[in-house]
Amino acid sequence: MNNPRDIAIADYDYPLPDNRIAKYPLEQRDHSKLLVYRNGEITESQFFHLPELLPEESLLVFNDTKVIHARLFFQKSTGSTIEIFCLEPYKMAISQAFEQRKQCTWTCYIGNNKKWKKGALTRTIEIDGQTITLYANRLEAIGDAWIVEFSWDGGASFAEVIDQAGVIPLPPYLHREAVNSDNERYQTVYARYEGSVAAPTAGLHFTQEVFNGLQKRHITTDFITLHVGAGTFKPVSTETIGKHEMHVEKIEIVRQNIESLLRQLSSPSHRPIISVGTTSVRTIESVYWFGVKLSQNPDLNSMHILQWDPYELENLHINTVEAYHNVIQWMEQQGLDHLVGDTQLMIAPGYKYHVINGLITNFHQPKSTLLLLVSALIGDAWHRCYSYALDHNFRFLSYGDSCLFLT
Repeated sequence: MNNPRDIAIADYDYPLPDNRIAKYPLEQRDHSKLLVYRNGEITESQFFHLPELLPEESLLVFNDTKVIHARLFFQKSTGSTIEIFCLEPYKMAISQAFEQRKQCTWTCYIGNNKKWKKGALTRTIEIDGQTITLYANRLEAIGDAWIVEFSWDGGASFAEVIDQAGVIPLPPYLHREAVNSDNERYQTVYARYEGSVAAPTAGLHFTQEVFNGLQKRHITTDFITLHVGAGTFKPVSTETIGKHEMHVEKIEIVRQNIESLLRQLSSPSHRPIISVGTTSVRTIESVYWFGVKLSQNPDLNSMHILQWDPYELENLHINTVEAYHNVIQWMEQQGLDHLVGDTQLMIAPGYKYHVINGLITNFHQPKSTLLLLVSALIGDAWHRCYSYALDHNFRFLSYGDSCLFLT
């Protein structure tokens, strides 16, 4: 595997006019256009045809994370508005934080921070006919974020509080405020576990009709969870990616998922594994690297995949089936049904994919780590695919059209 640290991000730029960025979703989710890249050829279809375009006996891996109403606005008596953008709970699991009924602490971005001089911010909300007062106390800075303690009365869970008090966080490049329809359309139809501040947008095209089509074609599905952080929108601002720090995202994957992937990987016919979205890719590839690390040290306490792990551990030559067996054995020894951890995995040209054979994804921003991930899969063909999409009126980014890349 070539070390990608010297890759110039300028090589992953392309012209994206603002009018090609989809500001709103299509009326019907599965009527988006679908660019198909297979055997070096580019063809065009619509998303509802996806089941018939996939290889037989494929396993599709989805990310069932749910976007939270992460943007909270507080009005000061002076008229200033302070925005608190909740990123993740501070020193607490996401599921635990949402279950809290009096107080919890989060890492947050703060908009208009200079106007917040001192003391708690307050606002009232209504839940089930009861008026509740929500308090926010700014504690300390961590990098460009802050630790904020929330407290409230009335006994509601924080999940109920943030759902009622907050606004769904649309990507900044849409340059618009969220509207009511975004509460539904900026979620996948299979979203289940709350914790993301951005949607796994490849999944936005799926409908029950598409799932029915997959079932008829005997294409199996599996669901893992990676909570998407705000860092997914962080541009690469350095000349080379070696100086770019990847964001950390939380992963949860059940043992049954890992066993399902292992069966697919072990099949004599090499049944394909297709990832729905880049977050699913990062999750199941990260599980592989955790298995590699366990081959070095079986006594690891938890899963933490660092940005450059793949490029530093490549000489261990652990095959995918062995690595996944290591993870299952470790979970048995730990008495775990769920593998919970985090990943900072950087997938860039030079990376060798160990698990997936294909990817369903949207069109990504220029100079983004997500575009690097695509290039790692299909090489320089990403230029042809994106040029084709620009020339044939495809819609770009989160609410835009989709791609199916098969290797």
